[in-house]
Amino acid sequence: MAKKNALGRGLGALIEDATPERLQKDASLINEIAIKKIEANPWQPRTIFDEQSLDELAGSIKEIGIIQPVTVRLLENGNYQLITGERRFRAAKKLSLSTIPAYIRSADDVNMLEMALIENVQREDLDSIEEAIGYQRLIEECNLTQENLSERVGKKRSTISNYLRLLKLPAEIQLGIRERKISMGHAKTLVNLEDPSSQLEVYDKIIKAELSVRKVEDLVRKMQRNITKTDAHPTTESLPYDDLQEHLAKQFGANVDFRRNNKGSGKIVISFKSDEDLERIIAILDKLNA
Repeated sequence: MAKKNALGRGLGALIEDATPERLQKDASLINEIAIKKIEANPWQPRTIFDEQSLDELAGSIKEIGIIQPVTVRLLENGNYQLITGERRFRAAKKLSLSTIPAYIRSADDVNMLEMALIENVQREDLDSIEEAIGYQRLIEECNLTQENLSERVGKKRSTISNYLRLLKLPAEIQLGIRERKISMGHAKTLVNLEDPSSQLEVYDKIIKAELSVRKVEDLVRKMQRNITKTDAHPTTESLPYDDLQEHLAKQFGANVDFRRNNKGSGKIVISFKSDEDLERIIAILDKLNA
C-alpha cells in the first residue's frame, strides 16, 4: 500500500517540492537544525497547547524519534523561523534535544502565514473557534475567497461557512466552545438564533441542564416559531415587494420570503434544500458582489 502524503493536500500544493518522490530522491531536503537557532512563529494560529498531549508526544519522540520534520524558513540573521510543526518543536524542547530534523523553505510573510494556517486547520486538533479564526485570517490576511480556501484545505465551502458563523456568537459562548463546555453541534444550532440575548439564554440552559444537541435543536425551533408569530405583519404594505420577491426567486432558483415586523424592519429568507444547493446560492451571491 502506498504511503499517504503526511504533509496533507493543502500544504503539499503550496510547497511545490514537498512530494514523497522528491523527498525520497533528494535526502538533502531534510536538515538537522540546532533548536536554539529556531525562533517561534509569530503567526502561529494555535494559542492553547494541551500539556498532557505534549507530554505524550514527547514520550513518543523519546521512543521512536521525530517521524515528520518541522518546516522552517531561513532568516537574514542566520537563524530560522518555524513555519509548521509547533507541537513537535515544543515536545523536542521538553526533551532538551539539541537538534531537530527540518525542511528549509523560502517563504515571505504572507506565504508563511498561509502555510502555517493551512497546516494547522488540516492537521492539528484545534478547537472549533481556533479553526474558525484560522479560516478568517486566511480570508482576510491572505486575500483568499471561501472558494479558494475550500480548495486549499479540501473541505466543503458550506463547512467553512459554518465555522466562520461561530465568530458571530457572543464572546461568552465562544469561550464555552474553546473550553469544550458545548459541542460544535450545539454551537451550530445557536447560530440559527439571530438575537445574542436569545443565544445566551439557550447557552445557559445547555450548561445548567446538560442539554443534548437534539434537545437544543427542538428548543431553538420552538423559539423561532414564536419569533415568527410575533413578527408576522401581513398587511397590504407587503404587496409592493411581490415583484421583487418573484425576481429574487428566479435569480436564485429558490423560494424567497419577505418577513417584516410591525416596526417596519424585517429579513429576506432564501431557502435551500441541501449543502450543494447552499453552495450554488453562495456562488451566485459571490458573483453579485464581484
